[in-house]
Amino acid sequence: MEYLDVVNEKDEIIGEASRGDIYKKYLMHRIVHIFIFNKKGKICLQLRGKNISFMPLHWCSSAAGHVRKGETYKNAIRREMFEELGTDLDIKFLYKDVYEYKTVQPGLKLFLVTFKATNDGPFKINRKEVERVDFFSVKEVQKMIDRGEKFHPELLFLLQRHFKMSTLNNK
Repeated sequence: MEYLDVVNEKDEIIGEASRGDIYKKYLMHRIVHIFIFNKKGKICLQLRGKNISFMPLHWCSSAAGHVRKGETYKNAIRREMFEELGTDLDIKFLYKDVYEYKTVQPGLKLFLVTFKATNDGPFKINRKEVERVDFFSVKEVQKMIDRGEKFHPELLFLLQRHFKMSTLNNK
């Protein structure tokens, strides 16, 4: 069973809970994301696997996941990159945001910490978790949103907040 740190509004650890309890009780916790850019400046997005329990076949950041109990943000994203993409890259911190779900689990709040890296791939993707990965320009991503392709809500939040994309056509 996976345990996560429970945090307060200042991102201070105030306890721990199982992943199931985190979502049942709407406990604030931590999530990491990474945007991998290629040398042309395109963003690598991941299409989540069809057998993933939450948001299958939705576009997500290059890699993402929960920060486990006692784990740092940096160690968590390195683990997620390796688990999902089979790679370990030099990373740089980008953003720390508080995110509150408006749909799916309204009222659930969490900290999103986002990193970036540069790599042209190819990646050794974990087929149990990832359907595929591809690089897209910002314009291409905006067109995908406008067409109504499925995007993970955390990714939509990050794209709107930090890349100034319009996410109004995507729920």
